[in-house]
Amino acid sequence: MTSAQEENGIYGAENGTYGAASGEQDHQPLRPTDLSELLKEGTKESHTQAENTKFVKDFLKGQIKRELFKLATGALYYTYSALEEELDRNKDNPAIAPLYFPQELHRAEALEKDVAYFYGEDWKETIQCSEATQAYVDRIRHLGRHKPELLVPHAYTRYMGDLSGGQVLKKVAQRALHLPSTGEGIQFYMFDNVTNAQQFKQLYRARLNTLELNAEEKKGMVEEANKAFRFNMQVFEELDKIGSTIPDEAQDGGLPVHDGKGDLRKCPYYAAKDAATSGCPLHSAMALTGRPEVKAVLAAIAAAIAATIAWYLM
Repeated sequence: MTSAQEENGIYGAENGTYGAASGEQDHQPLRPTDLSELLKEGTKESHTQAENTKFVKDFLKGQIKRELFKLATGALYYTYSALEEELDRNKDNPAIAPLYFPQELHRAEALEKDVAYFYGEDWKETIQCSEATQAYVDRIRHLGRHKPELLVPHAYTRYMGDLSGGQVLKKVAQRALHLPSTGEGIQFYMFDNVTNAQQFKQLYRARLNTLELNAEEKKGMVEEANKAFRFNMQVFEELDKIGSTIPDEAQDGGLPVHDGKGDLRKCPYYAAKDAATSGCPLHSAMALTGRPEVKAVLAAIAAAIAATIAWYLM
C-alpha cells in the first residue's frame, strides 16, 4: 500500500467496477484500529515464519519438483473447494457479503483444470486429501457452520496472497516445470476477472474496514488469520517431508542443458577450435557469480525478493 488515499480510493462509484460503493472513494485515512491494519500488523510474525519455510524458499529458487507441485496443487484444490463452498453458503452473512467476490476470486474451478492437467481426466479417483490439508479443511467447515464470520481471515489470507506474491510463484513454476505458455497447470494463479490486482486489493481492504465489529471481534479475526497461516505452514511442512522422498528431477529453468560445471566439451556451446576464445555464456556466468562482490549483490537481491514476497506478500 502506498498511501491512505490509495488504500481507500479504489474503483469508486463513478464506474461501479467490482461493485464498489460510493463511500469507498471518500479517501478516509487509515486508522490503527481498522481491521485491515490490525490484520497486517497482527500477522507480520506469521508472514515471516511462512516465508522461511523450506517449501516456500525452495519454490522461490525454482527448486520445485513436479511431483511435489502436483501434490501442492491437490492440497489447494481441497482447501479452496471447502472455503468457497462455505463462503457461498454464508454469502448473506453481514461479515461476508461485502467481501464476496466469486467471479473475481474463486479458485476451485481453476484448480480443477490444474489437477486435470497434471493427473488426467480421472483425477478425482487419483488425488487424495492429505492429513495436514484435511485438518485445514475441517477448520474451514467448522467455521462455516458455527462461526461464519471467521471465514473472513481465511479468505483474506489466501486471496490477498494469491494476488500478490502468488503472481511471482506463477512465473517461477511455469519456468522451472516447463509448463505451457498458454497457462495449463497454473490456472490457479490467473485471475482473469481482476483487471488491476493492486486496486482490487485496496478495494478488498477498504471493504474489510467497513465491517461492523467491536474490538474483541477484531481481535478474534487476527487470531484466526494467524491460525490460517499455521494451517498453511503445516501443509508446507508435510510437503517438505514428502519431497524428501521424491528423487531429484532435472531442472534448468530455461537455461542451457548443463550446469556450467564439469567437462567443457559436453557443453552445447562448445565449438571445437574456438571454444576457448568464444566461450559458453553459462560457464562465463558461473565464473562471474563466483566472485565475492557479485555474490554479495546477488545475496542482496535475493533478500529483497524474499522480503517483498512475505508469504505471497499481501
